[in-house]
Amino acid sequence: MRFHLFAIFILYSFSIFAQNKFYQADNTFTVVFYNVENLFDTIDNPNTIDEQFLPQSNKKWNTGRYEKKINDLSRVISSININELPEIVGLCEVENKSVLKDLSNSRFLKKGNYGIVHEDSPDARGIDVALLYRKDEFKYIKHNIYRIHFNFEPETTTRDILYIKGSLNSGESLHIFVNHWSSRREGQEVSEPKRVYIAKVLRAKVDSVLSKDKKAKIIIMGDFNDEPTNKSIHEVLNASNNIHPKNIFELYNLMFDKSVNGQGTYNYRGNWNMLDNLIVSQTLLKAKKGYRVSPDGGMIFKKRWMMYDNVKTGQFTPSKTYGGPNYYGGISDHFPVYLILRK
Repeated sequence: MRFHLFAIFILYSFSIFAQNKFYQADNTFTVVFYNVENLFDTIDNPNTIDEQFLPQSNKKWNTGRYEKKINDLSRVISSININELPEIVGLCEVENKSVLKDLSNSRFLKKGNYGIVHEDSPDARGIDVALLYRKDEFKYIKHNIYRIHFNFEPETTTRDILYIKGSLNSGESLHIFVNHWSSRREGQEVSEPKRVYIAKVLRAKVDSVLSKDKKAKIIIMGDFNDEPTNKSIHEVLNASNNIHPKNIFELYNLMFDKSVNGQGTYNYRGNWNMLDNLIVSQTLLKAKKGYRVSPDGGMIFKKRWMMYDNVKTGQFTPSKTYGGPNYYGGISDHFPVYLILRK
């Protein structure tokens, strides 16, 4: 038995050594997206509906729970690529820049020296999208926010689309769109027009980038609250699993095939939903030089320590922080998704 365990240890150690030996940090670039499930601080913001996440609320959201969540999220993000910290981390459901600073300065991420791109959105609850980027690997050039105004429901506010342009150490530009589309709280069909509307806004912005540069390398990430085959993503955004090098306007969804095969990032009543997607321009699939991504390069990051053993469904699902007012102490109700660009 001892020999057997020793042999397993040796094989495991060799595997890790081999990965590190043949991994070339200069030729790889890791991009992550993560819905972090209500990353609120414990301070009341009088301009938003954040009362649930205060020490005196029924959720009893306090400093200890906040610090645990920061540490847990930091551990997840730092574990995605065992060789180095991700160069880009897109996030949603963050309250403000303060929580982003705490996350980027946490013990697992601090050495990444992350820069922050964030703007407060008009979302009623005060949750936003944001981007962390390693300053040594990604040179920030500019960013814009695209505010969503529903002409059929003008009183409703939601998250902005965050656009970032930067350059890699190779000199090539990268365009990134971070999204968190309207939820399905009212039901998928009733709420769908909102996501279709946002998809049209995003599609117009993507077309604007491609019209100026046909070889633009674009990554669209986010929690779309729709799946790859739903109208908003598949038809309006025109993102599929088709490779068309000559049709630069058709986008490629790296999570499409995994979704069709029953995988997902969010589990609702025992059913997996691929709500978190990574969508890229055709140029990133067939680039003749510089960074590219494999058509099957969209990955879901999930480890046993991130999961909850759901006795009712017999499934291992994301270990969430809360269920209603009940504190479970988990990390997030979503799994993160990621891709690795390679030269």
